[in-house]
Amino acid sequence: MPNHDDLRNELLRTHLDYKRLHDEHRQCEQRLAELGTRSLLGPEDEVEEKRLKIHKLALKDQMEEILREQGTGAPV
Repeated sequence: MPNHDDLRNELLRTHLDYKRLHDEHRQCEQRLAELGTRSLLGPEDEVEEKRLKIHKLALKDQMEEILREQGTGAPV
C-alpha cells in the first residue's frame, strides 16, 4: 500500500477531481498570501480573506476524503 505522499502524487497525476481541488486550493493559498502582504485590509478584503480561508478548508476536506477512499480502495 502506498504511503500518503505517494498516493497524493499518484492522484495528482491520475484523478481529475483531486487535481482540480488541489489546483483551486493552491490558488486560494496564493490569494491569501497576497492579502497577507498588505499592512492594512479594508472591509472587503477582510470578507474575501475569511471566505478564502473557509473555501480552502472545504477543498482540503474534499481532498482528504478522496485520499481516504483511494487509500482504502473504496469507490470515489
